[in-house]
Amino acid sequence: MALNKQVFRTRAISALFFVAIMLAGLLWNIWSFLALFLIINAGCWWEYVKLIEKIENIKVHRWVSLGFIAAGMAIMVAFCGDVYQINHFSLRGNLVLPLSLAGFALLVMGILQKQTTVSVPGFARLGLGLFYISLSWSMMIGLRQVGIGFLFGDLGWILPILLIGSIWINDTMAYMVGSFIGKTPLSPISPKKTWEGTIGGAILAIIVVALLAKFAFNTNWLFAIAIPSIGAVVGTLGDLLESKLKRLADVKDSGNMMPGHGGFLDRFDSMLLATPAVWVFVQIFG
Repeated sequence: MALNKQVFRTRAISALFFVAIMLAGLLWNIWSFLALFLIINAGCWWEYVKLIEKIENIKVHRWVSLGFIAAGMAIMVAFCGDVYQINHFSLRGNLVLPLSLAGFALLVMGILQKQTTVSVPGFARLGLGLFYISLSWSMMIGLRQVGIGFLFGDLGWILPILLIGSIWINDTMAYMVGSFIGKTPLSPISPKKTWEGTIGGAILAIIVVALLAKFAFNTNWLFAIAIPSIGAVVGTLGDLLESKLKRLADVKDSGNMMPGHGGFLDRFDSMLLATPAVWVFVQIFG
C-alpha cells in the first residue's frame, strides 16, 4: 500500500486541530473532560443510529436518536463520583433519574411517530449501543477519577491520556508502517490494514507509551506495559468491529466530522472497546 501524500497531508492537518481540541478537553479539568465525552457520546450515537437504519433497513424518528443519547448520558452520569458536584449538587444523585425518564419518553414518542418503521431485531441492535457506546464512555469517566486526591492532587488524567495516546500512536504508526512495508492483509473486513502495519504500530506504541508512563509519570511497569498493549490490541479489534458495521451498512465512513478521518465512530472506534478493557484491568489490579 503506497503512501498517498495528499491524503496524508489532509489527515495530518485535520488531526492537528482534532488533537488540540481533545487535549483541551482532556487536560483542563474534570468538567471539560465530562463535557468532551458527553459530546462524543452524542456524536457516536447519531452516527450509530444511521448505520443501524441502513443495516436493518429501518427508519426511526430523530427523537429515537435523542432518546438513546439521553439514556446514554444517564449511564455516564451514573459513573460520576463525588468529585462531580457543584455546591453539594451531585450530578449522580440528581440527574440520573431525570435523564433516564427523558430518554424513555423520547424513545416512546419517537417510536410512535409515523416516520418510524422499526423491527424488534432492529430496535434490539439499537439498544446494544448503550453498551457499545455509552457504557464505554462511562468507563472512561470512571478512569478519569482514578488518582484524584492522591499525592499531588488531580492525577486522574494520566490513565486516559496513556490509553488515548497509545491508540493514537498505534493508529498513526500502523498507517505509516503499513504504507511503506505492508503486504499481508490483516482481515477481509478492512483490506487496507496489513499484518506488518498492525504489528509495527503495536510495538512502537507499546515502547513509546511504556517509557513515557514509567519515566514521565512514574507508573509501575505492569501498568506502563499493560495499558498500551490493551490499547493497541483491543483498539485494533474495535477498529475492525466498526469497519464491519460500515461494511454491513455499505458506507465508507460513519460520518464527516473530520476531513480524511470520517465521523465520530471512525475516530473513536478503537477506544470504544479498549476503554472497557482498561477499566476492567484497573478494577482487577488497582
